[in-house]
Formats: sequence, structure tokens, C-alpha cells
Amino acid sequence: MIPYLSQRALILAPIGRDAEVAASMLAEATIRSEICRSLPELVRGLADGAGFAIVTEEALHTADLYPLAQWIGAQPEWSDFPFVLLTRRQGGIERNPTAIRLLQTLGNVTFLERPFHPTTLISLARAALRGRDRQYEARARLAMLADLNATLEARVSAAIAERKILADIVETTDTLVQVVDRDFRFIAINRASTDEFARIFGSRPQVGDSLLDVLAGYPQYQAALQTLWSRALAGEEFTEVAAVGDPARGQRHYEMKFGTLCDRDGRRIGAFQFAHDVTQRLQDQEHLAQTETALRQAQKMEAVGQLTGGVAHDFNNLLMAFLSGLRMLERPMDPERRQRIVDSMQQAIERGTALTRQLLAFSRRQPLEAQTVDLETRLIGMREILQRSLRGDVQVEMAFEDDIWPIEVDPGELELAILNICVNARDAMPDGGTIRITARNAGKKVGIAVTDSGVGMPAEVQSHVFEPFYTTKEVGKGSGLGLAQVYAFVTRSRGSATVASEVGRGTTVALLFPRSYKPVATYEPKRKPDEDGTVAASNGGPSRHVLLVEDDRTVAELTKEVLESIGHSATHVASADAALGLLASGREIDVVLTDVMMPGGMSGVDLAREIRRRRSDLPVVLATGYIEVARGAIAEGFQVLVKPYQPETLARTLASLFETRESA
Repeated sequence: MIPYLSQRALILAPIGRDAEVAASMLAEATIRSEICRSLPELVRGLADGAGFAIVTEEALHTADLYPLAQWIGAQPEWSDFPFVLLTRRQGGIERNPTAIRLLQTLGNVTFLERPFHPTTLISLARAALRGRDRQYEARARLAMLADLNATLEARVSAAIAERKILADIVETTDTLVQVVDRDFRFIAINRASTDEFARIFGSRPQVGDSLLDVLAGYPQYQAALQTLWSRALAGEEFTEVAAVGDPARGQRHYEMKFGTLCDRDGRRIGAFQFAHDVTQRLQDQEHLAQTETALRQAQKMEAVGQLTGGVAHDFNNLLMAFLSGLRMLERPMDPERRQRIVDSMQQAIERGTALTRQLLAFSRRQPLEAQTVDLETRLIGMREILQRSLRGDVQVEMAFEDDIWPIEVDPGELELAILNICVNARDAMPDGGTIRITARNAGKKVGIAVTDSGVGMPAEVQSHVFEPFYTTKEVGKGSGLGLAQVYAFVTRSRGSATVASEVGRGTTVALLFPRSYKPVATYEPKRKPDEDGTVAASNGGPSRHVLLVEDDRTVAELTKEVLESIGHSATHVASADAALGLLASGREIDVVLTDVMMPGGMSGVDLAREIRRRRSDLPVVLATGYIEVARGAIAEGFQVLVKPYQPETLARTLASLFETRESA
């Protein structure tokens, strides 16, 4: 009979309201639970009896795990106590060293990432209780079998040495019992074994028959069983689990315990086997694994739903701003108003670019281009973009210690991280306020702190702020990727990020980076277009004829306009094959500008390589919004432009390309 206490759950989550929330979810499913406030209390509860335990990663992070590990290690053979571990880090154990350490300690553990749906927790809880029930049932069966086997094995070993078989004991058990001599001949076999032989192989072996002869028609099983029995005949005691039989005719799995048979003088005279059908147990384990996989997939789909809800609205808003601006520019208006509309459209493009970078940074597809930077100079240089991105009632203050050490980071990702933090701070101050950015040397590291005077966050929100897609804003007001990008960037830069907040008293986000001892890279502010809105062709150089390879007609038309505005002429084709055909016709082309992602079998990178093979003197510039696909081309020396790019960036790229070739 299964003990009553085995139906309860123990919960160890001393931080925040995790314990009460979990207990409430279980109660709604009529699952009893008890909250433990310390690890010793949890161990005492385990000793009293429980069905499973729910623990948080934080509760075990700094605790002395020895008492818990000692209890787990002391479990009887039938017991494999189930734990459900609530983690806070995305991506599973492959990127969570703490989880790996806890996996080694807890053993039978299922990871559940927060936030999670109540259905997920309840499903895991019921699966754990069913598994624990089966363990108690196995204990009862093992106790019965242990009593039987203790008697059976002792009596069989003694009696067989004298060639006396205690048939009454062997024949009354469902355990498959077989005993062979050193020549693989049966000297004992019970009815359960002969029944299984008949079912699987179509014959009933008798005492005196050769095991190898019985299996002569099944060479695969003959070789495998001969190897196992040979190990036992050589003196090895071991247990094996194997599938036996034709899968189309009810194949079963057996747990086979092999031992050596010795006479009274200790000489090996044979070997014996006790086998149990464990097919159902393995099927239950497989079903549990499939359930866990389905749960993880459901969690991923939930995250994708949150992503599409926020990001789709963000991009729709940006497209709406751009479409409205285009319609307004079609109307007559004074130059000042026209410039305001153009500025708004430019901001929409910058926001879209930033959102794309956040998505790529989160997926780790945006490579870091680390440089040693002067932190104070970089932050001061961000004043203009910060003031443009924030409201007029939000003031930005900066304060630095003397001689701030340099750090090695991707400058663009650093600026994006600071901007994301400040935008969050702005949204937390609906009535305006102050954002204070400070930097200081800390030990062998450099710290940056961004503090606002906003509404602050409760503890349960703070615990989720760095999680991807987590946001407290309305749908369409935020994707939940801003602080996730910050965390991803900082950790990839060998740093750390923390948040401290109090409701009504503001929030501080602190970033910590290792000090760099390398020379500081040269920092040049972004160049602006000429005052009349155009960019001189190739910095005053000659006009070039550009072969533009782009499958998107709208993008091609706009790019052609840009090329003409900076003083070049262009011929457009829509595919790599068309580009090669035009070049083969002898048309005079000075440079090829091609998109990387092209329809058909040949990509822009493939086209660039083919042009280099045919005409090594013809320069090629690749354009892409996904730099990772052009990583190989960069290594081969091709010039790559990252979309979206400004006209002046294209002009400088073409000018630099020809200056390099002319000076070579």
C-alpha cells in the first residue's frame, strides 16, 4: 500500500512569492503541498515522505547542499526521488552552469523555466506523483522478490552444486531463471523461462539442451547471449537490459542479472541468470520524456507568441510612420515642416534598425566587433542621441570618476544597451524626471550605472527584467527585448548586469565590465551629409558606373536613386545569372553592388566569387541585413555593407574601394 505522505509536494522557494504561487497552483489541482523555508526543513520533510519537491534555483545557489546530497545518495535502490527545479535562465542547462551543478546533485530533476503556465506545473506535478507511486509499487514488488530471491538464490546455489534442483521454488516465481554449465548446457530452467523461449523463438529448451544449439536459427541473439553468459562464466556479476524478439511480434525488454555458480570449494562450475520483463517501465520512462519535450515546445511557442505580439506591433507602427510621412511629402508645404517630417521618418528607420539589432543580438546572430573604447568619451558622445530619444521633461546627467579605465566591447552594442536602459527609464517616468549615468573603476573592473527617478519595480518584476520577451507594457508598446539585449551583450562581453529597484523610489541598472589593457581604438563621430542633403560622389572623385544586382524592385529603385544622387550611374538586374550575362556582353561596368540573399541557386556571395574568378579587376560590394551569411565573404576580402545604410556610407565605401585599388 502506498504511504499517504507520498502524495504531497514539498516546496522550497524562500525568495519572493514563488512558494505561495506554486502552492496555490497545486491546490487548484487538489495536490497537497507544504512550504519549506530552509534546506534543513526540506531534508526533514523528505525523510518524512513526499511525492516530489519543487525547488528554485536561487534557494540552492548558495546553500550547503551536503545534507540534501547525503539524503539523495542514501535512497534505497527502488527510490529515485523526483525534483522540479524552477530556473530563471533562458535556453536550458546548455547555457546554465548552476543548473548543471544542481543536476549532478539532484539526479532525477525536471527543469521548468520561469515564467510558466499553471498547466505546465500541474502536468509536471502529476507526472512526478505517478512516477513516485510506481516507485513505491516497485518497492513492494522488490520486497517480495527480495525475500523470494534471497531464498531462491541461496538454495539454488547450494543445491545446484550437488546437482539437486529445488523445483518447487524455481517453478513458483515469475522471474525467468536459467542456469548453465561451462559448456552452455542448461542445468536448470524454470517454467517462466521456457514459456518465454517458446513465445520468442518457437522452442522449449530442457535441462541438458545446449543454449547455443537452441539459438542456432537466430545467429544475432546467439552471439549476443553467448557474450553475456561468457562474462558470467568468467566470474563477472552484472546486470544488462536488452530487447529480445521480433519487433513485429511483440518484442519485450528484459533486465537480466547474471551471476557465477560455484561449488562448495569455490570453483566456478557454471552461471545463472535472473531476468525480469521491464518493457512497461521503459515505456513509462519514454512517455515521460515525450511529455517533457512537449512541455518545452509549448513554452517555446508561448514565447514566440509574446514575440510576435510585441515586435509585429512595433514594426507596424514604424511602417505607419513612414507611410504617413511619404503621403505628407506629396503635398505642398514649407521647408521647415518638410524637414520635420523627414526627421520623423529617419527616427522611424533608426528605431526599426535598433529593433532588428535587438533580435539579432538576442539570437546571437549579430557578431560582436569588440574594440578597446574610452568609456567616458563614448558616453558623452551619446548625449545628443539620448536627448533625441527621450522626452523634453526627462533630463540626462552624467558623472565620472577621474581616469576611467578603458573596456573592450562592441561600441555599437554598448550604445544600444545604454539607449535601451534609458528608454526603459524614460517609460518609468511618465511625469518626467532625471536619468543619471555614472561610471567608476571597481577593483579590476569598470562599472556603469544608470539610475532613474521613476516609479520603480516590485520584486516579482525585478526577477524577470532580463528575460527575453518579458514586458509589463501593453501590446505594441514594447517587445520585451530591450533589457534582454543588454543582458546578452554584457554577458558575451565577459561582464555582468544587475538591477536594483524600489517601488516609488526609482531603479538602477548596473553593468560591470573587465578592464582592458589594450590601446584605445580611434573614435570618429558619425559623418553627416553635405548641407544641401547630398553626398559628393566618391568624396569628389570621378563618377562610376555601378551594376546593381537586387531582386526587390522597390529596394532597387531607391538604391538606384541613391547612387545617382551621389554622382554615379547604375544599371539594374534582378538576379545573379542576369548579372553574369550582362558582364559577358562586354558592357562597361566599374563596380558591382549586389544583395547577398538572391533568388534561385546563386547567392550574392556566389556571384562575387564567380566575378572574381572571371574578372579579378572588377570590384564587388555585398549588401545584407544579416551579416552572418556574409561572414565567409568578409574572410575572403570582399567589402560588405550592412543594411540599412546611409547614402554617405555607400559613397564612402565606393570611394574607399577605388582609392585602395588605385594605390595598389
